[in-house]
Amino acid sequence: MTGSPFLHSGDAPAPTYGRELLDRLLAGTPTGESPLTHVAEIPARPAHHSDWPQWAHEDVVRAFREQGVERPWHHQATAADIAAGGEHVVVSTGTASGKSVAYQLPVLSALADDPQATALYLSPTKALGADQLRAVTELTSDIDALSSVCACAYDGDTSTEIRQWTRRHSRWIFTNPDMLHLSLLPAHARWVRLWRRLRYVVVDECHSYRGVFGSHVALILRRLRRVARRYGADPVFVLASATTAEPGAAASRLVGAPCREVTEDGSPHGPRTVAMWEPPLLRELTGEHGAPVRRAAGTEAARLLADLVVVEGARTLAFVRSRHGAELTAMGARRLLAEAAPDLVDRVAAYRAGYLAEDRRDLEAALSDGRLLGVASTNALELGVDIAGLDAVIVAGFPGTVASFRQQGGRAGRRGQGSLVVLVARDDPLDTYLVHHPQALLDRPVEATVTDPNNPYVLGPQLLCAASELPLSDAEVEEFGAIDVLTDLAEQGLIRRRPHGWFVTPGTQPHGDVEIRGGIGHQVSIVEGDTGRMLGTVDAARAPATVHPGAVHLHQGESFVVDELYLEDGIALVHAEDPEWSTSAREITDICCISVDEHRDFGPVTVASVGVEVTHRVVGYLRRLPSGEVLDQIPLEMPEHTLDTRAVMYTIDPGLLDPIGVTPDRVPGALHAAEHAAIGLLPLLATCDRGDIGGVSTDLHPDTGLPTVFVYDGQPGGAGFAERGYHRITKWLTATRDAVAACECAAGCPSCVYSPKCGNGNDPLDKAGAVAVLDAVLAAIEG
Repeated sequence: MTGSPFLHSGDAPAPTYGRELLDRLLAGTPTGESPLTHVAEIPARPAHHSDWPQWAHEDVVRAFREQGVERPWHHQATAADIAAGGEHVVVSTGTASGKSVAYQLPVLSALADDPQATALYLSPTKALGADQLRAVTELTSDIDALSSVCACAYDGDTSTEIRQWTRRHSRWIFTNPDMLHLSLLPAHARWVRLWRRLRYVVVDECHSYRGVFGSHVALILRRLRRVARRYGADPVFVLASATTAEPGAAASRLVGAPCREVTEDGSPHGPRTVAMWEPPLLRELTGEHGAPVRRAAGTEAARLLADLVVVEGARTLAFVRSRHGAELTAMGARRLLAEAAPDLVDRVAAYRAGYLAEDRRDLEAALSDGRLLGVASTNALELGVDIAGLDAVIVAGFPGTVASFRQQGGRAGRRGQGSLVVLVARDDPLDTYLVHHPQALLDRPVEATVTDPNNPYVLGPQLLCAASELPLSDAEVEEFGAIDVLTDLAEQGLIRRRPHGWFVTPGTQPHGDVEIRGGIGHQVSIVEGDTGRMLGTVDAARAPATVHPGAVHLHQGESFVVDELYLEDGIALVHAEDPEWSTSAREITDICCISVDEHRDFGPVTVASVGVEVTHRVVGYLRRLPSGEVLDQIPLEMPEHTLDTRAVMYTIDPGLLDPIGVTPDRVPGALHAAEHAAIGLLPLLATCDRGDIGGVSTDLHPDTGLPTVFVYDGQPGGAGFAERGYHRITKWLTATRDAVAACECAAGCPSCVYSPKCGNGNDPLDKAGAVAVLDAVLAAIEG
């Protein structure tokens, strides 16, 4: 996508339903507050149709017509034609553009023409997979030629009996990369019926496969292709994506083969109003060191959600950045509704990953049939699930990428009516920057997907999995560029080179040790101590920061406090309690430089892409009131964790600092503030969010002997985010400087230089010093 779809408020568009909803929200804003910073209008777009392809099976076409699809949109027919012709294809169009038809048409036609043909569907979330399975089941239920398709789900919620039936009878299996990795590929000999006649592999919402997760999936798909070849099949891949930059190139990297792209969107949509909304600073409350705090985005989203549900009866979805935040937002909206419209309280709920299967299914059904009017969700509902009739979407905090923002906003108005999208800024440097520089979001092309299948921390374990499935030939090793990685694995005794290829050593069972979604270590179960009820899970690396003793854990509106965390046993015990505060962990971090792979010298400033070893430990947690006020900080003793990863680093000659007024006593605070702000702004340029990266700053680093700032990837081996920062250092630091300088606070706040995870308690921080340092660094880089 190259141009902007937005018309700004100066274009004086005619009033729309979305604008009417926005006016209602503004009418309910407390006196003296002016949260609206910008309004843009997306005009309605007409449909562009094509005829049904001649190769399409007539019964399949009839089924689509009975579902209301009289003619396909242009992009649907184009992508389907390419796939039917035997070429891999990615269709990259907007939310609600009917991308599913682009793969359903060729897949169902192939299954109807050949009663032995099979297909595989992959989705990143269970909710999306279940939604697409329902759609296919409805399509095929009355088609005699497809009576033997028996489309079935095969995921972590599928019972043993249904798994066995699926393996024997289903011709179109709906699963996810996790199950493909853990079940279908290692047990490929039991799935011969699937592999031998595999015609199509559908990879839905492929833009979500980025970073470490995307790198794992890219290698899993290569493993799929080699297993299929073993049984004589060469399936066509059909990928569906939100609008992204260079979708063909990204899809080709993911599949490991050339992939054509279809990007011209022929679907219609109604007008959409997009509003930028910044909650006010609360002068009467202060955070750490007396810094002002902004009304929390989740609190603001709860009020807006309640207003839309009460005043207009508008069906509204609020996207919140965290599981905890989704629960709090739903609870806040329900409290407001209890006062204004008690009969609507039960029509608002939370939805997030981590729920047990039966809870998710109940919520999805309530969403589909309209029993729920308002939902606060994590990005678990961002992808694909068809929620008909939504009037408004509230995005509480920028979701990390332009692609995700447009995907979330696109949930509204899916049936052609006008709709409203509101971005509510968090107390965060990037959010502050975007609501005051809306062109950086609204006029900007979406990002390219970042993956790195050559990351040795990803490639090594995946090669072990591949070799355990089928021995690796020398030609395959060369294709993977993996001789060095395999040599290291051989030295560890995990794999052996023999005359006929590379074989895993006896007893090596690698699949279960690979966490493809980027988690580190095993899963920790969250269990209610009194009853033994299991509430959910969290990966071991996140557990010290999220389920440490004293942490508040929310589950479906219920509040629990953690009593004990047993990391080695994989269990966190909690009890029901409803404290008035929430908790957030504090960590301390040390970093050492292992290698310097690229560097650029700019006189007194040097910028480098480096390999680093990061050691961090949770040392305590804050208790905060819903207003943002900090009650206290409680110390903790938690185990240390070490991470080998990638970082972008810049060093500064001390002689540059004193002339600009940053005297030696100010250097630690200035660098610390600049580091915090840079972490907050890197997601502007890389497909990541703040939780994917970390940072360290020091006035004298032992490895450089200079004042140094590091920003590193939070995954073993790196995920490509820091590298993107290195290559776009000028744009990144310019946006960082602008965000800090533009913030209305006097000496620093969470909207510019404060970090919610800072192990040093955000001390020292020097906002003015950060601006001066960034100005000087940019002047040196720009010559």
